[in-house]
Amino acid sequence: MPQVTSSSRPFGAVLTAMVTPMREDGSVDVDAGVRLARWLVDRGNDGLVLNGTTGEAPTTHAPEKADLVRAVVDAVGDRAFVVAGAGSNDTAHAVRMAEQAAVAGAHGLLVVSPYYSRPSQEGLARHMEAVADSTDLPVMLYDIPGRAGVRIAPDTMARLAEHPRVVAVKDATGDPVGAARGILRTSLAWYSGDDTLYLPMLSLGAVGIVSVAAHVAAPAFAQLTRAWDTGDHAGALAAFRSMLPAIDALNGAGMQAAAAKAGCQLLGLLDSRATRLPVTPYTDAEVSVVRDGLVRAGLLAPVV
Repeated sequence: MPQVTSSSRPFGAVLTAMVTPMREDGSVDVDAGVRLARWLVDRGNDGLVLNGTTGEAPTTHAPEKADLVRAVVDAVGDRAFVVAGAGSNDTAHAVRMAEQAAVAGAHGLLVVSPYYSRPSQEGLARHMEAVADSTDLPVMLYDIPGRAGVRIAPDTMARLAEHPRVVAVKDATGDPVGAARGILRTSLAWYSGDDTLYLPMLSLGAVGIVSVAAHVAAPAFAQLTRAWDTGDHAGALAAFRSMLPAIDALNGAGMQAAAAKAGCQLLGLLDSRATRLPVTPYTDAEVSVVRDGLVRAGLLAPVV
């Protein structure tokens, strides 16, 4: 595991919510995952999140998740933090995923709000506490009400922040002011879970990002972060503006796993953009939209 250089960034600053590469028959391609992980770390990521939403966690199975974590840790775990998703609407299942991720060598856990069930705040807190209690790994909470159907309330966040292993939040609420209040109220490290809000979130006290667009634009995210850290706010803004077309291309339709796989295939990082139902791979027409975004961001040469 890389050395923690700042307690304010327990998992690094720029993390990609990495796709789970698959072959055309739908099987997980661990070797492709290792190649992609190396490419991402080589280009500025100091962390990776595996088996999250963009990693199609709801449709990959326990052995596949563990195999991917183990292989990526072996490949880049000395240079980047590897955070493994342990999210489910079944608390016992989430606990098992956390335990398996720990055995596979993960450096931390991403624990999402229990989706579909729409639990009470008490149920939500007890679910996350149970997962945090199950291993010795540090935990990043994942607040994404648009997918989970429930938001972590401020009082619940404050309660969870008291847990010794809860150290960070991935905030995908779309509410920067709420994030600012949470940062002031707790000691948690706040990570933007929305590419479009990274710069505003930094201005409010966030420490990093868990990104989709960093699949294709990791150097720009790293440049933005360095510029912000050194007080070069104009440089940070320029880096953000440069990658807006790529951010839109990978996030605009709301199908980030499929879009990110299409972007990676266009850059030659993946052989296949295959997904598992209910996620469907991008059509050629949808890929053309991603290609246009990458071209406008200067990440891909235009087709002549």
